[in-house]
Amino acid sequence: MQVTEERTLKKNALRYNEYYNMQDIFDDLYRKSKEGKIFKDLYSIIVSEENIQLAYRNIKRNRGSHTAGTNHRTLEYWEDVPMEKFIIYIQSRLQYYIPQKVRRVEIPKPDGRKRPLGIPCIEDRIIQQCIKQVMEPVCEAKFHPYSFGFRPNRGTEHAIAYLYKQIQIDKRFHIVDIDIKGFFDNVNHSKLIKQIWTMGIHDKKLLSILKTMLKAEIEGIGIPTKGVPQGGILSPLLSNIVLNELDWWISNQWQTFEKTKHEYSTLGSKHRALKNTNLKEIYIVRYADDFKIICRKSKDAEKIFHATQQWLKERLGLEINPEKSKITNVKENYTEFLGYKIKAHKKKKKYVVKSKLTKKARKNVQKKIKAQVKVVQKHPTVKEIYKLNRIIAGEHNYYAYATLVNIDFGKINYNLSKCLETRLKDLAPKKKKQKGKRNKTEKKGYKTREYLKKYDEYKGRPRIISGIYMYPIYGVTTKTPLLLKQEICNYTPEGRKIIHNELGCINKDILNYLLANPSERQSIEFNDNRLSKYVAQKGMCPISGLPLDINMQVHHIKPKQEDGTDEYNNLIILSYEVHKLVHATKQETIEKYLNMVKLDDKAIKKLNKLRKSVGNTVVLNDD
Repeated sequence: MQVTEERTLKKNALRYNEYYNMQDIFDDLYRKSKEGKIFKDLYSIIVSEENIQLAYRNIKRNRGSHTAGTNHRTLEYWEDVPMEKFIIYIQSRLQYYIPQKVRRVEIPKPDGRKRPLGIPCIEDRIIQQCIKQVMEPVCEAKFHPYSFGFRPNRGTEHAIAYLYKQIQIDKRFHIVDIDIKGFFDNVNHSKLIKQIWTMGIHDKKLLSILKTMLKAEIEGIGIPTKGVPQGGILSPLLSNIVLNELDWWISNQWQTFEKTKHEYSTLGSKHRALKNTNLKEIYIVRYADDFKIICRKSKDAEKIFHATQQWLKERLGLEINPEKSKITNVKENYTEFLGYKIKAHKKKKKYVVKSKLTKKARKNVQKKIKAQVKVVQKHPTVKEIYKLNRIIAGEHNYYAYATLVNIDFGKINYNLSKCLETRLKDLAPKKKKQKGKRNKTEKKGYKTREYLKKYDEYKGRPRIISGIYMYPIYGVTTKTPLLLKQEICNYTPEGRKIIHNELGCINKDILNYLLANPSERQSIEFNDNRLSKYVAQKGMCPISGLPLDINMQVHHIKPKQEDGTDEYNNLIILSYEVHKLVHATKQETIEKYLNMVKLDDKAIKKLNKLRKSVGNTVVLNDD
C-alpha cells in the first residue's frame, strides 16, 4: 500500500527500533553505506544487548515463532527465562557459532510440485534476526530502486504499478521474461560472500558466521554445497544481494548510464540524448527472483534476452528455464507477473493496460477458499469462519490491481457455488416469515466492521454461516496501484516522516531508563512487554491519569501465584502510589495513598477491579 503524508501509518517495526535505541545506529549505518564507507566491526552491534532484545521483539511478532525446529522448541520456551541469561546465551552462541540442524518441510505449490523449506531452530532464527537488523540498512543503501520483493515499505502493488507505467504511459511494449531455474537452490556460496564484501561489509567475524550459516546441515539431506534455504529469516536479504548485481548491470546500460560527455539538467533530457546512440533502451522491475526487462524495440529485447542468459550463467552460475523464458509483445499477447496476466489493449488511438488473474492464480484462489469451506463444514466455529473471511479478503486485496478482477472472482464464485451450497446449507439460518408480510423472510447475522466497510453495498445474495456473514467472493473492486515514493526509507528521518510520526508524547528519558534497567529477576517476556505497555499507556498511569516516573510498578492483573503469566494482556503499569492501593489491606494505608492521588469515582472503579483480581476488598470513595 502506498504510504502518504495524509495517511500516516504507525509502523511497529520502526517503533521497536526507537524503543530499543537502535534507530540512530541503523540510520548511521545507512548513511555511511550511501557514502561508500567500509564496515569492519558490525559484529559488536549485532551482539549488543539492545539489538538482541529488538530481535526477540521482532521474532515474537512473526507467526513463525510458533513453528518448532529440529530441537522442538518455539519462542514460548524462552519466555520465562531471565533477560540477562537469554542475552548471554545468544552472545555465547554467536562467539563460536555452530548452527543447529535445519528442519526440512515441503509445502505444495499451485502447479502440484513441492517447495522445500528449511526451518531453523528458534535460537538460530533469533540469531539470524540479529544479523538481518544490522545488515539491512547497509544493504538497503546499495539496492536498486526498482527491486520490490522482501524489502521494507515495498510490495507487489509497487512492482505492478511500475510495470503498468512502463506499458501504458511510457509506451514500452516488449517484455523480456526470464525464469531462473531453481534460483534459491543454486546460489553459489563463495560468490555470495564476495558480493557481500563488495557491498562494503568487511567484518571477517560476521562473514565467517554467514559462511557457517549457509553450510547448516539440513535434517535428512546433509550439508548443502550451494543454495539459500527458503524459510530462514536471513534468506530473503541474501537472495536480494545475489540479484542486486543483475539489477544494476541491466540498469547501467540505459536507466542509470553515467558515462556521458555532457552534463544534463534532467534525467529526461539525458535519455533523449541517449536515444541517438547505440545503447539499448531497457528497464528492469524485479520482485525476488521474478523479474521483467522492459524494452521499446523488439531488437533490443532479443539482444538483452541472450545477453542476460549469458550473464547469469557466467557471472552467477545460474541457468534459465527455456520453457518459461521468452519475449512478449504485450500489444499482441499477455505477459505474466506475480499472478497477474497483463496486456496492452488498444483503446481509440492509444494503448491501455488490461489485466486479470493468471489461470494458475485463479485455480489457486479457488483451491484455498474451497479447502477452508471444508474446514468450516466440519468445525463451524467463529475462528474458522473468520479465517475463511480473511482468506477471501486477502485474495481480494492482493489481486485488486487487476483491471478485470471482478470478472475473475465472478468466475471463481460461480465455480464454487455448488460447493458452498452443499457444504454450508446446514449452517445457514432458518428462514422466518415476518408477521403480516407475505413471502418476506428475516435474515439475522453478524457483520464485521470490514464487511460493513467493503461488502455491505453488494447486491448479491448474502451467505450467513452460523450467524456470521460470509464475505462475498464476487465482492471485489479494481484499485489503481500506486507507484512507490522513493523518498520513503526506514533509515532516514525524512523517509520515516512519510511513514509515521515519532513516539511523540512518550517521555524518552524514562523509556531509555526502562531499557537500561531491566528487571533482572524477571523474564525476557516480562521486560519486553514492560516497554510495550509503557508506550501503549502513553507514559501515563491508567488509574490516576498522571505521568509515570521511574518508580512505576508493573502489576500482574492475574497474580503469578495464581498461574498468571508475563503476557502483554496480563500486565498493567501503575504509579507507585496506585500500586500500593491495589495491594493495601490496612485501612490507614489505603487512606494515606487515597489522600495522595485523589481518585474520582471512575478511577475508583478501575482500582477496585484490580483489587478484586488480587483478592482484596473494594475501596469506597468518601468524597
